[in-house]
Amino acid sequence: MRFVWVGVAGAVGAIVRYAIGLSIDQSRFPWATLGINVSGALLLGFFLAVALGHLPVSVLTPVAVGLIGGFTTFSTFTWEAFTLGRTGRAELAAVYVAVSVCAGLVAAWAGYTAGRAMH
Repeated sequence: MRFVWVGVAGAVGAIVRYAIGLSIDQSRFPWATLGINVSGALLLGFFLAVALGHLPVSVLTPVAVGLIGGFTTFSTFTWEAFTLGRTGRAELAAVYVAVSVCAGLVAAWAGYTAGRAMH
């Protein structure tokens, strides 16, 4: 049954990601994907800090793997970085990759720190 809840939660996360992507102009830079992935790292860090040891795996897994995992997207991030590079914007691609990874790590740390502070 957990597989079903992961799938349902993943669908919700993907739909939210898709809606955000449609509402933000990404013709010059993939702002939506950057914001989604960084905010997803923040949410996952916060959720896991709060939930680990307090929520059962049957709840934790659909939220972390399904909802937040469906919301964030590594494949779109890599495709956008690749496309920036192959269209003559290699410097922008490098900045996108560096900012995404560094901001994601900082966001995960900030979310985890905020979650731990709540205990």
